[in-house]
Amino acid sequence: MSNYPELQGRVYIVTGGGSGMGRDTCKALAAAGARVVLGNRNPVEGEAIAAEIRAAGGQAIFRQTDVSRAADCAALVACAMAHFGRLDGAFNNAGLQREFCDIHETPDADISDVIDINLKGMLYMMKYEAEAMLATGGGSIVNNSSIFGLKAMPRLAYYVAAKHGIIGATRAAALDYARQGIRVNAVCPGPIKTASYDRVTGGDDHMYDDGVPMHRIGQPHEVGNAVLWLLSDQSSYVTGGFIPVDGGMSAA
Repeated sequence: MSNYPELQGRVYIVTGGGSGMGRDTCKALAAAGARVVLGNRNPVEGEAIAAEIRAAGGQAIFRQTDVSRAADCAALVACAMAHFGRLDGAFNNAGLQREFCDIHETPDADISDVIDINLKGMLYMMKYEAEAMLATGGGSIVNNSSIFGLKAMPRLAYYVAAKHGIIGATRAAALDYARQGIRVNAVCPGPIKTASYDRVTGGDDHMYDDGVPMHRIGQPHEVGNAVLWLLSDQSSYVTGGFIPVDGGMSAA
């Protein structure tokens, strides 16, 4: 039995749903009986997760989505509305990180891509999600920031800027809709075992152990657990907040 029976039949968008934290959140939502609208730039990964959910008896649809394009974000929300007739929540998870560089050495393309996808993409998604939720009775939005939305990291200024921006936008949007039935919160993961983590570390699961008070990296489902709580009615008095999912790193 699901820990969140109220999610049964509700409709949720997940961007970056084809892998990592997005993938695990899609599966957890579907297991709770929710209907999942999955956006992903890679169509093979995205459709594979949607098909896996359907094969297990769940409901999921996929639309190829590049969140750096406002038109794609609008189309993903429109797809949810056309197919299911409503939108109850979203996990705005799509993001990327490029190389570690001092700011004067950071390629212009890396700055542009990370700001466009991580920050502007989240803003575009919130814009169209909030519009749909206002029309269908409210909902809950969860944005994926990072521990680096709470603290700095050397040689990563462009990424830290985007993730700090997500926290600021989350808090401001929460105030916009606090009296209109839409809650807006964020999760702030630390090192999590994803394909992006493996690209940075070369697959070394213990590279950051000494910097994490719990002395291990996290797993995608541990972020998904926090996301489901924020999407559910069990967090009904929580808005404008952020939950570190980082093994204690932000407390150190």
